Amino acid sequence: MFRNRRRTRAARVAAAGAAALLAVGIAACSSSSSSAGSPTSSSASASSTAAVAAGGTARVALPSGVTLNWIWPYVPLTNANEYNAEGFEMLMYRPLYMFGNNGPSVAVNYPLSLADAPTYSADGKTVTITMKGWKWSNGETVDASDVIFWLNMMKAEPANYYGYVPGLLPDNLASYSATDANTVVLHLKSAVSSIWFTYNQLAEITPMPAAWDVSAAGGAAGSGGCATDTAADKWAKCTAVFNYMTAQAKNAKTYATNPIWGVVDGPWKLSSFSTAASGPVTSFAPNTAYSGSPKPTLAGMTYYAYTDDTTEYTAMKTGQLDVGYIPPADLAPVSGSQVLPSTDPLGSGFTLGTAYSFGIQYFYINFNNPTLGPAFKQLYVRQAIQELIDQEGMIKSVNRGYGYPTSGGVPTQPASQWVPSVQNQNGGQGPYAFSVANATALLTSHGWKNVGGVMTCETASLCGAGVTAGTKLAMTMDYATGVTAFTQEVAIIKSDMASAGISMNLVPQSFNTIIGETAPCKPSQAACKWQILNFGGWNFNGPGFEPTGEPLFETGASSNAGSYSDATMDKLIDETHTSPSLAVFQQYATYLADQLPFIWMPNAYTVTATTSKLANVANNPLATLLPEYWNFTK
Repeated sequence: MFRNRRRTRAARVAAAGAAALLAVGIAACSSSSSSAGSPTSSSASASSTAAVAAGGTARVALPSGVTLNWIWPYVPLTNANEYNAEGFEMLMYRPLYMFGNNGPSVAVNYPLSLADAPTYSADGKTVTITMKGWKWSNGETVDASDVIFWLNMMKAEPANYYGYVPGLLPDNLASYSATDANTVVLHLKSAVSSIWFTYNQLAEITPMPAAWDVSAAGGAAGSGGCATDTAADKWAKCTAVFNYMTAQAKNAKTYATNPIWGVVDGPWKLSSFSTAASGPVTSFAPNTAYSGSPKPTLAGMTYYAYTDDTTEYTAMKTGQLDVGYIPPADLAPVSGSQVLPSTDPLGSGFTLGTAYSFGIQYFYINFNNPTLGPAFKQLYVRQAIQELIDQEGMIKSVNRGYGYPTSGGVPTQPASQWVPSVQNQNGGQGPYAFSVANATALLTSHGWKNVGGVMTCETASLCGAGVTAGTKLAMTMDYATGVTAFTQEVAIIKSDMASAGISMNLVPQSFNTIIGETAPCKPSQAACKWQILNFGGWNFNGPGFEPTGEPLFETGASSNAGSYSDATMDKLIDETHTSPSLAVFQQYATYLADQLPFIWMPNAYTVTATTSKLANVANNPLATLLPEYWNFTK
């Protein structure tokens, strides 16, 4: 959700490595008992049969090292993650279509969406969207003009939205218009798969209120003119609105007091906000004007921030949190089909759950790095690096069994039809199982020689295009801090790389700092000096919910931080946009697993803990957070 979604979404886009999975309620499908169970089992903090106690404020842990720092749903890449998206913005500002539920679903959730299911013409080139007529908290209707406002903004500022991919929304629209107050019609340049377009294009749209269509302080709602702007003035009105709104979004200290952010259509509104690294940082209160159902039962929800997972766990043990997580180091090991410890380390006052994510874990390599970019472009080099990632070993020693390998670009948990057979090879490691011997042989057979402990290109003609004689495989990895398990993983990587002659210098960075480095770059730019960024992965929870590759792997995609580019990959991705065929999708997914655009890392799942006094708390694979379903019990 980064992770992702934005997804991290997610994601959206990249979350903080192991930390990405540590947000209870912002992380994945769950199991409600402390006994062993299937990895794909799911439920909540067990729906309680006890009487509902209206009110009360739920205290929820953010993953260690994570702070919320972007409120406007028009999110730049540097602020794109599932904590800002599913865990913050979406509580207040609903997207056109919601995905996931208070449980294990990864499907579109039409009852919680602002519009009815879209309708597609027989030729797949016209899409009609009908709004439900829900209300903003100021009494205005969430209508077609609010959708046009978003689309116009994408036309004006595509590069400043993290989900933009050249050639896709809005570039793939021949025209669009509001045909009446509640209807939007999109005319596409070519036919599309309705599944893909709904899940990965319409999913990007968040209707924006007229209160945001302003270009100066004190401006009347709609005075900015973006909702009615056109290409005739080169979208100048939208650009002015974008500049003003971006300035407001950067001023995090005013989130709870700026009236712009007080206009919401979701079930929650912001009551307080802080950028502090620890303590209660963000509080929500119910939006009494929310049009959807259910209405919040809680009086509020408050996030607590922590600089490390040990401090968070101490807060859980001492009763300072209602919803949190247990670090792997504090859990008894599991093996085989067991997914939860046989005993609850927090005692009977808490319910344990397994939190999986519909996502993948990886680290970026910079194909445009002026020193190592040419080497990274050689598939055999990427294969060697992947074969030095001991995923099974890290899962056992660091995660104590609470994890599974990433083997390609399709999530393997929860199980789905999308996973190609190649990703299930080698016990789920995919085509490149851990092997120091194989990695070493790959390098030496392509002209590299171990000189003083570091592989050095000795025969340039064998090393590959652009790789010069004397180039050394001496790399720097920037990695996200704050999670003990993640720090242990990168230390193992450094050791295993050294065993095959690859030198790895480790540089710790905060999650927000490292996210700020992820914009794709050109070799001539100073920013391109980074070589490896390791901070988590991607949840397919926005801007794409079908696990196609356009947000991450397509040439020029804004979340393709390493600037990977491959014509065959682009072609296969594009084919998934027009064909709903599973065979077409699997052809793409198989090629992706073979090509290694990123280096795959173990995907740890989180053991979550919820006080037995709080009912209906569920973990969703898409990180969909719905505290309006929660309630305290008498």
